Amino acid sequence: MKYEVIFFDVDDTLIDFGISEKNAMDKAFHRFGIPEGWLAYQATYSEINKRLWLELEQGIVSLDELGVERFSRLFSAHELSYDAVAFNEEFLANLAQETPLIQGAQEVCSSLAGCRLAIISNGFAEVQKARIAASPLRHAFEQLIISQEAGFQKPDARIFDYAFSKLQVTDKSKALIVGDSLTSDIRGGHNYGIDTCWFNPQGKENRLGIEPTYEIRDLTHLLELVRLTADERLPI
Repeated sequence: MKYEVIFFDVDDTLIDFGISEKNAMDKAFHRFGIPEGWLAYQATYSEINKRLWLELEQGIVSLDELGVERFSRLFSAHELSYDAVAFNEEFLANLAQETPLIQGAQEVCSSLAGCRLAIISNGFAEVQKARIAASPLRHAFEQLIISQEAGFQKPDARIFDYAFSKLQVTDKSKALIVGDSLTSDIRGGHNYGIDTCWFNPQGKENRLGIEPTYEIRDLTHLLELVRLTADERLPI
């Protein structure tokens, strides 16, 4: 195989975050007595949350700040008087129980047992570890590299340094990162000097000028990709 080490993002790469988020939010809003909450506030929340995660990648906010601030801004925007800290804790506790896999994820991880597999995720350590541990992927990964524990988040090169140190890897040409985010997974891998695979199931247009080494629509295409020679590329 061309690659010996494959790093996977978690959300919307291995685990369906859209389903996870909806289920966790529904439970949180019900717990706080707002049964129509997610449906009513999803658009506002999504805009706020997306902006904050980009700020996290840029080092403007910390993960802990992001967790509370997203709900603080949401409640402020809708003139709601709920405790953002308590709501975030409830949401994360619910999210930790959500493990709906992306189609093909289990097959891919099982079939790549000959490679060294690891997680590299921007997120809350307890949540991400609990989700992986409760999923069929629980035994697939040699290391779970979570930004909250590493102290740095993708695309910062230091989280890749941390990951390579944890796995005792030195040859960047033998490593590949697979993820759905151009700004964190693909930019981070590209800047660090390792090959990248953009998982783009919806066929989104790439307008950011961040060029992945590979692009796939179906996660199972990764099985063919990792067996290609250095001069070949998988057709999309």
